[in-house]
Parts: sequence; structure tokens; C-alpha cells
Amino acid sequence: MKNLYDILSERGFVEQCTDETGLRDLLNSPQTVYCGFDPTADSFHVGNLVPILGLAHFQRQGHKVIAVLGGATGMIGDPSGRDSERSFLNSDKLESNLEAQSKQIAKLLDFAGDRFDTPAILANNLDWTKDVTLIDWLRGIGKQFSVNAMVAKESVRRRLEERDQGISYTEFSYMLLQAFDFLKISEKYDCHLQVGGGDQWGNITAGIDLIRRHGGKQAYGITFPLLTTSSGQKFGKSEKGAVYIDPERTSVWDHYQFWVRTDDSDVIRHLKMFTFLPMEEIEELAVEVENHPEKREAQKRLAWAVTALVHGEQQADKMKRGAEALYAGRLEELDSELISQVFAEGPTANIDGSRLSEGIPLIELAAEAGLVSSKGEARRMFKQGAMYVNDQRVKEDYAITVKDVLEASGSIILRKGKKNYLVVQVKS
Repeated sequence: MKNLYDILSERGFVEQCTDETGLRDLLNSPQTVYCGFDPTADSFHVGNLVPILGLAHFQRQGHKVIAVLGGATGMIGDPSGRDSERSFLNSDKLESNLEAQSKQIAKLLDFAGDRFDTPAILANNLDWTKDVTLIDWLRGIGKQFSVNAMVAKESVRRRLEERDQGISYTEFSYMLLQAFDFLKISEKYDCHLQVGGGDQWGNITAGIDLIRRHGGKQAYGITFPLLTTSSGQKFGKSEKGAVYIDPERTSVWDHYQFWVRTDDSDVIRHLKMFTFLPMEEIEELAVEVENHPEKREAQKRLAWAVTALVHGEQQADKMKRGAEALYAGRLEELDSELISQVFAEGPTANIDGSRLSEGIPLIELAAEAGLVSSKGEARRMFKQGAMYVNDQRVKEDYAITVKDVLEASGSIILRKGKKNYLVVQVKS
């Protein structure tokens, strides 16, 4: 069996590690590993999948994984990777975010032991932080750190160089809080490995130093890369903003389409990191990208696999069927839920179904529903051959009747030009 370190390296997870030889030896036997997540929002975004799936690899290889939610650190805000200070979350918002993230991470890690022999552990760092007094903190933790060394950390140094922003004492102290987490988890769970994003290197090594000063065993750290696309864009961004894993914030359709749109130069790297597909299959898909990029087979496989992980196989199958139907012009196969997701950015209108018995001239309905600004614009679009009903081009004398209602969704899809859609919901 491959050493887990080699598996993580092969799939692109390892950016830095504190001791490669020591880690290889450590991972030859079951270990406990942890990663922290601050509840800065009520949903993880797809970039957060990197450390979560990194933990999932550990669990699949028989190691015990601990996901630590930042009930304490979330009150402070990590300066790593930030150009300005975070706004404080109030207690209600923090609690709401913690609850939402707990449910989301439970879909990706097994906390019940149903799928893997070693259940994951979900912890909250407020549990071991809330009762520590200021004096105890300064004497027991603050005494262990040199300000000179803290200022030298990249996350702090960069902020100090920003004269307009600087860094508050509160955020400056964040490093100590995360180091304290590592110490407490090491003591409570016999944990000797922390993983995290590339911007967590300074915080992780601070924890390793604190454990050493407290007479603990050797501790280790691995950081995962903070991804950007081949064009340099921050990973996880779309035209609509961040891509979240909460379907209320990013629909399942938009999530699926985000992965389908992956550039050819990024898709194999993303298959390695965001799926558990065997490397042999990924290598075959790499050949397919090279020989037949127009088929986008790798992107489709990526989209289905990640959607299945995050939203379940049933939703992944539905998105796949919906995409195939949409691009083939088979709108009649899309149900009302999928219609609403696919055309979420476009306008909608409602009409009474009784009006369809005699037919409604499309030129009138298009103006009434707001697809065009006037009947005059509608006539110009007809002359250009740019008016469509359910993706079928129609002529100026076309009338909308009950036969145009898509049975699966109870709607009619009007379009002008290439991308301007309007969904007409037919009410009985």
C-alpha cells in the first residue's frame, strides 16, 4: 500500500511540510490529524474543499481526523491572507455559522462511523479556550513566544508593511490562539499532525514550537496549496461571485456548471484534488483532453464527481441529465426545479392557462412579459430570425397555445437572440 504522504503528493495536496522523512515514517501507522475551520460565513465555498478533502484522504486510509470549528478563533479573525482586518461576528451569527458548517462538513467526513472504521471527530476550540483567564494566558502561552519571531511571520509582516491598515493586537494574537489549539488537541487526542491551507504555515509552525516547549512529542505540519486558475484568478470565483456548497447560496446547477466550465489546463489538477477517482482513470481523461478537448469529457466527469460528493449522487445525476437535455434543446425533459435553477438569472412571468385556448400572439406576449421593450422590437427580432419558443425558432405570426407548455415544468421558455431567456409560468 502506498504511503499516504505519497498519495497526497501525487494528487497535488502537499505544498509545504515540516519534515518529509519524519512524516513518511509517522504515516506508516494510524495517526490523528486535525484541521481548523473558522466560521466566517454560513457556508463553506469550493476552495474550502481542499483541506476538507485532504482530511477525507486521511480518514479513508484509516487515520483519525479531527475537524476543529473556530468558536473561539472565529471571534478574532485570522490575518493570514488578508489585506485588512475582518469585522467581528456577533454571537448569534457566529453560532448560526457554526451550525451550518457542522452540517456541511458532515456530508464529506464520516463522524458516525457508517462508512469508515475510524469515525471523525468534530470539535469546537471554544471548549478549551473559554475558561482560560487572561493572566493564565499571558503566563502560560504568551511567555512562550518571542514578538520578534511573530513579527517575522509572513502573514504579520505583510500587514505591518501596509501603513494604512497595519494589524491590531487582536489579530496579531491570533497565531497564539491557533498554536494553543494544537497544544490542547495534542494533549487530549494524542495528535501530532496539523494540516491547513498554504496561508496557515506560520500558525502551524507556531503550534509545533509551543508543543515542543511544553515538553510534548515531535509534531508535524502539512500545508495544502491555495489554488488559482491557470489565468491567475482566485479559485472558487465565478461571474456571480464565490461558489458556495450551500445550495441556498449557490444552486446545485450553478455548482455543477462551475466545474463543467473548468479550463482544459486546470481540469486534470482539479480531478486529482477534488475527486477520489483512481489515478489510472484520471490519466486516461488526461489523454482524452489532449486528443479530444472539444468533448470536455474530463470536465463532465469532474462536475459529476464533485457534485456527487457535495450534494449526493441523485442530484449529480439530475444535473448531468439536465445539462445533456439543455444542450440538445430538449427543454421538455427539465422539471420545474431545474428550470428555475437553469434560468435563475433571467426574468419570469406568469400567465393564466385559460388564455392559451385561443392562443396568444407571441409578439404580444413577448412585450407583455418583458422579453422585449415593445412590439416594434419584437418585429425587428423576428426579421433577424432571433425569436424562439422552447429553443425552436418561430416566425412573426406565431401564437402561443397550450401545446407549447412543457409538461415536466408547466412553463414556456421564450428567447430572443442567443442568451436572453424568459420563463413563462402557466397557472391553471
